[in-house]
Amino acid sequence: MSEATPKSRLPVWHAVWVIARRDFAAILLSRYFVFFLLGPLFPILVGALAAGVGQRVQQATTQNNIGVAMAAPDVDAMLRARNALTASLGTALPPMIALKRLAPGESFDAKAALASRKGNIAAVLSGSPVHPVLTAPPDRAAQWKGAVSLIAATAAAKTEPSYPTVATAKVTSSTASERVGRVHTAQVSLTLLFIVTIFLTGMVMSTLIEEKANKIIEILAAAIPMDAVFLGKLFAMFLVSMVGLTVWVTVIGGLVELAGMNPSILGGVDVHNLPTPGVGWPLYLAFAVLYFTMNYLIIGSIFLTIGSIAATVREVQTLSMPATMAQIVVFFVATLALAGPGSPMEIAAILFPLSSPYAMLARAAVDESLWPHLLAIGWQALWVAVFIRIGARMFRRRVMKSGPQPVRRRRRLFRRAGGAVAAAGNRV
Repeated sequence: MSEATPKSRLPVWHAVWVIARRDFAAILLSRYFVFFLLGPLFPILVGALAAGVGQRVQQATTQNNIGVAMAAPDVDAMLRARNALTASLGTALPPMIALKRLAPGESFDAKAALASRKGNIAAVLSGSPVHPVLTAPPDRAAQWKGAVSLIAATAAAKTEPSYPTVATAKVTSSTASERVGRVHTAQVSLTLLFIVTIFLTGMVMSTLIEEKANKIIEILAAAIPMDAVFLGKLFAMFLVSMVGLTVWVTVIGGLVELAGMNPSILGGVDVHNLPTPGVGWPLYLAFAVLYFTMNYLIIGSIFLTIGSIAATVREVQTLSMPATMAQIVVFFVATLALAGPGSPMEIAAILFPLSSPYAMLARAAVDESLWPHLLAIGWQALWVAVFIRIGARMFRRRVMKSGPQPVRRRRRLFRRAGGAVAAAGNRV
């Protein structure tokens, strides 16, 4: 009878397919899957709105003006000079406004005007264009001294100064700007990879805890090897994650295209001229999918193992916190490795299995070499197999141990101790 039981079970890979198909269909067809898809979009929308509102508020509160308090002709001359120079220097000149046009013989207290805190006046320019006096805090005085001198000299000139036309030769980018753009692409990619991985791997534990509470896992264990249950659940959640990513990329791509038609949505940024990664966009997107797969399988196996150890939702939260904090540390280490390409820190981040997908995705953004990615993918695949093997073994040992068992053992221990005390009392 004991020999017939294993033969009655499904083969391992067939059982993996059965569990993966069951979990994938159950999650995909559930009513909560829509909320799962909408979950990450709300923080993105709120973040975009908050950034836009914050930019508006910052522009409204940080625009500091120089108030000009001179004789009426001198105020007009200073403002005309500032407007004329703006055509050549652009926004390099500080903004000036007419604070007060003084009558002949009238005096003005600049320090009292600054102390009144009316408007966005950060400095007061008094005197005359020939002898200007700038009253301002030390940092503002040092910042604006040269610009005020240029404006005053232009206003005091007897003849209208002429500025030669500068011929320009435009290029699409330079080496420095291309390097900075690639680093920004790497930083954004690492952040997205971290957020998506943490968000999606948390679902693995929640579904496992629910099945343990409903005793479904015991029914599966009676018919299917526990290794197959582990692999099936891991690959099912990976497929669900790919569906979610496809929907999110499609929606965000549509929003980006809309922003490209109307650049004011993103503050005037042309989304069609984003910095090109080192390996090019097609290969970079392919590497992003591969490294997300490796990262998800490693982290997912860890979280699934934690779910098998925990018996309640509270235990899941307690046990998953160190793993989440470790992921945050790994993310910061991989981001810090961007500062030193080829440094020992970057090499260590590439070799360490938990940070290797992050470090290699960043390298794909800043470097054109392809051969390191072939070695890294093989290295990460090896560690994926190791983590899955260890996780499946711990899953098989721990998942069938329900929470109330230690309680029952303690109760039996207390009953034995109580019986022994009662027997001793009778003998006495």
